[in-house]
Amino acid sequence: MTVIVVLAAGASARMRGRDKLLEDVDGMPLLRRSVQRALDTGCAVIVALPPAPHARYRALEGLDVLIVSVPDAAEGMNASLRAGLRAVPEGTQAVMVLLADMPEITTQDMNTVLQAVDPSSKMRIWRAVTQSGEAGHPVVFHRSLMPPLLALEGDQGGGAVAKAFRAQTVNIPLPDAHARTDLDTPEAWAAWRAGNNPT
Repeated sequence: MTVIVVLAAGASARMRGRDKLLEDVDGMPLLRRSVQRALDTGCAVIVALPPAPHARYRALEGLDVLIVSVPDAAEGMNASLRAGLRAVPEGTQAVMVLLADMPEITTQDMNTVLQAVDPSSKMRIWRAVTQSGEAGHPVVFHRSLMPPLLALEGDQGGGAVAKAFRAQTVNIPLPDAHARTDLDTPEAWAAWRAGNNPT
């Protein structure tokens, strides 16, 4: 069993007052769209959010997800990662970590990565990459990597663990730059929308 942990507790600090996860994409907030796509894989989904009250909670109303609050979200991405991982049920074989601010990741992309996962193999990480081979997201970690992931601090995500287990990593190419496209500034959103016309 693989569980998807969606990291969505960041402060959108570079958006100059806007919340990137509440930006409209395909007629809904990006956060809801990303989480719905994760649910469409059939996996259980855990979403790490800032402490309530926060508008992101409303964006997820009605979705069958487990929401975990991240009281120390200001620390950075690893606070969200730890909170999400602590909520993963016992017996989970692997955990997919998904960043909520990546609008080009589709359900099919997630399924492509999930289908490559073999917890009984010697491999420990299954990582999406771009067509040109650049490392990206989502990333699936074997359950045996939970302790080092839970020990991480700061804002670097699981990069340190991924580096340590590079020899036991499977790279899975996704279309174009799906695995790397994230939108952190108003300018990035404007450029992305100029080249993409969601329907």
